[in-house]
Amino acid sequence: MPPETRYARSGEINIAYQVVGDGPLDLVFVPGFISHLDLQWADPRIARFLDKLASFSRLILFDKRGTGLSDPVAAPAPLEDRMDDVRAVMDAAGSERAALFGLSEGGPMSILFAATYPERTRALILCGTFATGSLDPDDHPGGQRWVDSFDRIRGTLEHWGEGQTLALMAPSAQGERERIGRGIFERSSASPQMARTLMDMVIETDVRDLLPSIRVPTLVLHREEEFIPVESAHYMAEHIPGARLIVLPGADHIPFYGDADGYAEEIEEFLTGARHAPPSDRILTTVMFTDIVGSTERAATLGDARWRELLARHDELIRAELEHHRGREVKTMGTASWPPSTGRRGGSAARRRSRSRCARSKSSCAPASIPESASSSAMTSAGWPSTSERASARLPEPVRRSSRAPSRTSSWDPASPSWTGAPSS
Repeated sequence: MPPETRYARSGEINIAYQVVGDGPLDLVFVPGFISHLDLQWADPRIARFLDKLASFSRLILFDKRGTGLSDPVAAPAPLEDRMDDVRAVMDAAGSERAALFGLSEGGPMSILFAATYPERTRALILCGTFATGSLDPDDHPGGQRWVDSFDRIRGTLEHWGEGQTLALMAPSAQGERERIGRGIFERSSASPQMARTLMDMVIETDVRDLLPSIRVPTLVLHREEEFIPVESAHYMAEHIPGARLIVLPGADHIPFYGDADGYAEEIEEFLTGARHAPPSDRILTTVMFTDIVGSTERAATLGDARWRELLARHDELIRAELEHHRGREVKTMGTASWPPSTGRRGGSAARRRSRSRCARSKSSCAPASIPESASSSAMTSAGWPSTSERASARLPEPVRRSSRAPSRTSSWDPASPSWTGAPSS
């Protein structure tokens, strides 16, 4: 579940914000091009990255005016007004002094805030960003490469909502499922017109004259091959007194992709002077399979409409358990496959097989999450699912399964609201 969303008043505009974590320092995440406070928590990569930041800070998140859950705006606002939204959010969140994490288009806002409110700025972190958006190759540190990159991004606006920005902002994440998810995020975060407005404002941005006036500890963090030329990072680091520059390998502009843990660890070390010990890769996990009893016969008896209702109830019960134990559903498989982003079902209702993933950051789904009553015909002699319908829960691939809780198979009888199950061998 996403954190509670609240609203800060900035003039006549309501700015949506969230507060996560209770660390010793406040960290304000000034987002880039687009954002959506609620949807970002539905993406495991973004959630993991934000949780990492919140593990050592009191993380303050917000959607800029005109994007996400904040008020829409009819016309672009000056950078000064948008910068003042940061102050309004800090006031509403009870933050007197914070480090600012300015990502991409949020970087110039963060620079302006640090120059305007040095007493409220603990530190400045500039990630994958720039000091000017000028399209004159002779007037931009990135030269012609910046002009070409900007033209490519602007070209995706003609297909806004189709996820085409992902190819430029996170090339390592290419794939149909990723593109569809990005398209949903685009449509939910900004309208096509607002996306164009935000892009036009980038061209007009220029905070180069402010860089020498920054008097707070500053980290400039950039990936070497991302679409914003690394020369922009070098320029800022050279013109901000005492700034530290770290160039990481990779081509993903969005930090949640690629080596996201390494990215977050650089921020943590800069702000706290140390890095958390990496979590152990040894973890106890529970693998769960579920079976709808007599599914083929029951589907034929009930008919399509009532059978779909039963499937929906089955999914509801499974997901309630996963949520309760901080598990994760991978996908459903079989003739009634279900893509979580759309809720559509397809194919014959006679069979349903689903697989779900259950993983916890520090411990697994407890074996007790599967009730202790009765049937276990869902496993073959090899210990893997038979061809009956079932759901599985398992750890992500990078985690070594050096120890396991006994897997269990469970059955749900639609005629009765109870689960049956027994340990499998």
